[in-house]
Amino acid sequence: MAEDRQKRKRRDGAPTPRERIERGYARAEQRNREAREGLTPLAKGERPLVVTIGAVVSGLIAASVLVGYLVGLAVDGDKPEPAQILVPTLLMGTMAWGLWRARYWAVLGFQVLLILLIFSAVFGLAAQAATVAQVGATLGLLAVSGTFFYFMVKAMARVQMPTRK
Repeated sequence: MAEDRQKRKRRDGAPTPRERIERGYARAEQRNREAREGLTPLAKGERPLVVTIGAVVSGLIAASVLVGYLVGLAVDGDKPEPAQILVPTLLMGTMAWGLWRARYWAVLGFQVLLILLIFSAVFGLAAQAATVAQVGATLGLLAVSGTFFYFMVKAMARVQMPTRK
């Protein structure tokens, strides 16, 4: 019976659902191809502005964690263990270096951190924001991290994945 309906639609000139889906995929692939052709690869030593900002932010986070530990700041009344400082410092420092050198893996890693930040902020907004100041600060964090993520996507497309040998 379903086949009869599809045959009737074809006689009427209307496309079948499968034909509509295939036409939609073809249009999407054409748009993707045009977008890829419109991108210019980075020149040697070139770095998109958002990637530069990401490198500076990552470097500042790494430096602030290390400086905070060295001056003796306490977290919840206790001084953190060296491993609790070393891991985020090395992670953010390595990411800052990779972003500064416009490496694909660093841009992708920074985007992952932005997504985690966005999810955490949404959860905090839904579950824990109790005052107007908390809601405002969380919405501000979402706006900044979401905008940062948006611009990082195009930059990542320009950075291009490294070719395998």
